[in-house]
Amino acid sequence: MADPDKIAQAIAKAEDWNTRVALVRRIPEEFGRAHLREVYAAVSERAYVPHLTPDFAYVYHREDYDLSVVEEAVRAAAVMTANFTAVTVAHLEHALRERPTSMRCFRLIIGYTPQEMAAATAPVAASLTLPAVGVTAVKNLEQGRAQGGQILKVLAETISRAVAKELFPPAAEGLRSKQERPDLVDGWATVRELFHHGVRYSMFLHQRHYGGAFRQLLDATSSMRGNILEDAVEQLFDAANIPAIRTGSANQAEIARRFHLTVQPAPDFVVYDSNDSLRALLECKLVNDGGTARDKAARFSALREAAKQHGGVPVFAVLGGLGWTRTNDALGPVVQHCDGRVFTLSTLQEMLTVDPFPALTF
Repeated sequence: MADPDKIAQAIAKAEDWNTRVALVRRIPEEFGRAHLREVYAAVSERAYVPHLTPDFAYVYHREDYDLSVVEEAVRAAAVMTANFTAVTVAHLEHALRERPTSMRCFRLIIGYTPQEMAAATAPVAASLTLPAVGVTAVKNLEQGRAQGGQILKVLAETISRAVAKELFPPAAEGLRSKQERPDLVDGWATVRELFHHGVRYSMFLHQRHYGGAFRQLLDATSSMRGNILEDAVEQLFDAANIPAIRTGSANQAEIARRFHLTVQPAPDFVVYDSNDSLRALLECKLVNDGGTARDKAARFSALREAAKQHGGVPVFAVLGGLGWTRTNDALGPVVQHCDGRVFTLSTLQEMLTVDPFPALTF
């Protein structure tokens, strides 16, 4: 039997991607069926894993989450409450009216997201026989847009009750209120102490440990992160004038009709030529869990079968996330089903050198 490590090394050092694809396609000829899994895993480990970019290392920038934005909100709240000494409901309502951006400071003191803040007003509003506050109003205030009506009264009362730990009933056994925190242990007195003297570094790290590093920002940009691979491929194709369609829920029927491609759902991108003939299928998968990556690998098997019905057009994979470092039953099968046409954000530009792309630009 040929040496798996030797073929893996040859594939990793191939002079170009078309040569790499040719070498990957020879694997079934050189190795027995019983050894294919081992070989593709070795190839994946040597030639593909080094190019996987850990997406946990980056977050999308959102100006709304910059330190300066929070600092401005804290200054506004401090000015309007005499450094958090004038904190009656009336004072809080006045602060929200005169300096709407102070809402962000008060919300963060409580420890709620904008959605949670709005939901927390419901029991307070009911007790005051007033309407609850919607999340749009909360966000508008934080952006500096004044709000009228009884919104400010309900929010001020909610903030006051939350800091006093009177907003919701006592927690059941095994649970803890989000306001039972070191930085709010004595309510407004703790707020004043920390405002004047700062937060201990251990307390800062404890709060990060509680909330998860960058958790709120990651949640707020989840849709952007979910499309990071697709957006990069689309930009690459557009810049190179590659004729391709990015698929989605709205154009599944069109893809099936136009290209007679019946696999459901359609791959993330279908590539075609000037005769409107299908030339390649491309699927993007961002996965951080190895078990999920293993399950997603089956998708590429289905795409390969669909490709066979169209003359064996090539299947491309664009992958991201640490889940694909699981080579034996996750990345290995993808390399197999795609004949080595597996790319990451760091190698994406090189995809344009692989057939059929060089001959497709209009």
